[in-house]
Amino acid sequence: MAMKASAEDRRLVRLTKIYLALPEAARDYNGQHADFKVRKKTFAYFLNDHHGDGIVAVTCKVLPGNHKVLDCGEIDWDEVSELVIGSYRLVAPKGLAARVAQP
Repeated sequence: MAMKASAEDRRLVRLTKIYLALPEAARDYNGQHADFKVRKKTFAYFLNDHHGDGIVAVTCKVLPGNHKVLDCGEIDWDEVSELVIGSYRLVAPKGLAARVAQP
């Protein structure tokens, strides 16, 4: 009897909806980790138990100093969306970044 594949992490599903709403964004997924790119440039990662650390995280680019105000704990999806969009705007070609509203 074949084993049924497990469903994707619900947080990854929600993140994917945010990411793929951005122009020319694409997702690569290998089962525990996903990376999100715009024209072959990575602008964010979803990491689930990276190297066995037990942590689920999203990593993305932020402007210098902005990392100091980020906290852990309950997921604030509005904050996650702002961070993802900001990271995309930092990495995407200028023409694509201009098509996305400032968070």
